Amino acid sequence: MDQILGMAEIVSDVLWGPFVLIPLLAGVGLFLTVRLKLLQLLRLPHSLWLALVRRKEDSSVEGDISHYQALSTALAATVGVGNIAGAALAIGVGGPGALFWMWVVGLLGMATKYCEALLGVKFRRTDAKGEQSGGPMYYLKYGLNGWLGTVLGGAFAVFGAIAAFGIGNGTQANTVTQQVTSIVEVEPWVVGLVLMLLAGAVILGGIKSIGRVASALVPIMIVGYVVSCLLVLAINWSSILPALQLVFTSAFGYTAPVGGFAGAGLMLAIQQGFARGIFSNESGLGSGAIAAAAAKTREPVRQAMVSMTQTFIDTIVVVTMTCLVIITTGVWQEGDVDGSLLTTLALTEGLGQASATLAVAGQYIVATAVVVFAFTTMLGWSYYGERCMEYLGGRKLVTPYRVVFIVVVFVGSVAALDEVWLFSDIANALMALPNLLGLLLLSPVVVVETRRFFNHPDWRNPDVVMDDVRG
Repeated sequence: MDQILGMAEIVSDVLWGPFVLIPLLAGVGLFLTVRLKLLQLLRLPHSLWLALVRRKEDSSVEGDISHYQALSTALAATVGVGNIAGAALAIGVGGPGALFWMWVVGLLGMATKYCEALLGVKFRRTDAKGEQSGGPMYYLKYGLNGWLGTVLGGAFAVFGAIAAFGIGNGTQANTVTQQVTSIVEVEPWVVGLVLMLLAGAVILGGIKSIGRVASALVPIMIVGYVVSCLLVLAINWSSILPALQLVFTSAFGYTAPVGGFAGAGLMLAIQQGFARGIFSNESGLGSGAIAAAAAKTREPVRQAMVSMTQTFIDTIVVVTMTCLVIITTGVWQEGDVDGSLLTTLALTEGLGQASATLAVAGQYIVATAVVVFAFTTMLGWSYYGERCMEYLGGRKLVTPYRVVFIVVVFVGSVAALDEVWLFSDIANALMALPNLLGLLLLSPVVVVETRRFFNHPDWRNPDVVMDDVRG
């Protein structure tokens, strides 16, 4: 077993190291950004309007959930522990400059997410129950055709179904248990049982149930967490500009070690920024396309614009808030603190400057955020996993998969999961590889579909049928 774990660690280090997935994800994002002519920035205002203001499509349109619910489901799966613990780890190891490179990942990732969602809707299929199934496994198989598409689509589905149990389930449940037991005297199995029942009540209801819960919880959790961070920044307002200056200078230079700080040169800042940014928004993994495919929409391009706002909200907004709180309070220099504890320390010290009561509230804010973020991540990934299983074996595998997924919630709450993290990291990497290859090969389809849509004189009107544009 030790030999297997040793080999798995080597594989994970290679896949997520500086020579495989990180440059590949960045390269594909840059390539798609160029091909789409900075669409993710030029169309961002309209995309945010569609996602947050318009929110709905005509109920008669093919699909299972609204634009907004599809966005919320994708956000539920990505706005999680990575936004709190992962972002903190990036700053703690890579220095303040890592935030700049997370911004770069977010910008490039918006183009990647746009392409994934567009292809997810364009090549989606209706399953035996009448629900929409889509994602990389479908656009790889039906977009590429032939043996290559079949092999890549099957590989993505297998690794996606496996990865859902790790990064989207067991590790999240374990994190919730640790947070709850750290502030409340309760046995881990009790937390696991309650979490399993809550998750089961939502997951067994399928995508419509998940969409409703996600659309209710996601805005509350994001707004609540961001407001808490903004309060700390308001208290430390004089430190904001120096913090931003430190972000930019550290991004292109060397940050000298301070106290227990591990130290970070240029390459370390870049590596941490890219790695943690990718884990945060999942752009390039292909998972978000599965949620996008369930949306009620006439147009792949319209849903793609909505979906790319997920990366903007996740990385540019939530991750930025976490990092700025850590930098402005100066706790990033605490070398013996990492992960969510670093964020807890930052909020506690930041709010403590206003009052002792707020200082106590800081640890509960982070604990609550982690619990809610992790719970919604499980909901999103349960749907991703079941769609992969539906692709592999049909609708008959969906209910058994949901039951097993729910049971693993309890197991994850009471088990030690270092090995699960390791193997789920590998499964995530193996999801990304066929997806990224597919995005490159199918980029001409994305460009043609995008050009046809935006050439329509009334493309801004979401009620206009674009069939004459798509042909």
